[in-house]
Amino acid sequence: MMFLLLLAQSAAQTPAATPPSIAEGRAARYDECVDLATGDPPRGASAASQWRTNDGGFLARQCLGIAYANQQQWIPAAEEFTAAAQEAEVARDPHAAQYWAQAGNAWIATGQPAKARAALDAALAAGTLTGLDRGEAQFDRARAFVGIGDLDSARADIDKAIELAPADPLIWLASAALARRMEDLPRARRDVAEAFRLSSDDPSVYLEIGNISAVAGDEAGARSAWNDAIRIAPSSPAAESARTAMQQFTTDPPKP
Repeated sequence: MMFLLLLAQSAAQTPAATPPSIAEGRAARYDECVDLATGDPPRGASAASQWRTNDGGFLARQCLGIAYANQQQWIPAAEEFTAAAQEAEVARDPHAAQYWAQAGNAWIATGQPAKARAALDAALAAGTLTGLDRGEAQFDRARAFVGIGDLDSARADIDKAIELAPADPLIWLASAALARRMEDLPRARRDVAEAFRLSSDDPSVYLEIGNISAVAGDEAGARSAWNDAIRIAPSSPAAESARTAMQQFTTDPPKP
């Protein structure tokens, strides 16, 4: 459940910086397209589609993917990012890895972790992602590994993501949730504490604190944390999960 909540918070991350290798004229059109794809996604999709049919190449496809992602149309977004990555590879453009990473992120959102893993394998194998970008790709591949049930590989990727993007609270939160699933409660407590330090107003952090407390048999601590999640954001998915989680401590009254 926690990884699904993390997905909802991070799946629409679509970097839109102008690649420096674009010629000046195409850069202006790319910037205009991405602005539309971000600010008015339906118009952005229309503009990107027209550009794609008029020699827009992989830039138009990536822009179209952004427009679809911002409308949560994840399958067409993933398909466009994938096509952009493939065309960029043919053109030997160094930004192919970024497009593969975006494709992987979108495939996760469609609930197809195997396709996500393949795209993220390509993104990471290219060797052009560095720093935060590589850390986020490692994090996304970890989520894909969780989706296919390979927790050991997910742990390896999350550990690398923490090294590269230590200021991202979602990575620490995912690491805590994974540690809990792998029955490593000391690691889970340490990592959720770091997530709390970085993002103390996130209801998902309180949800996970409650989950860890519940696994440890601390009913009072679990209830307190889950109530905090509900208090902070009553209508959030984390709050709904907290309400559901509290039902495990509900017992039927003794029969007379």
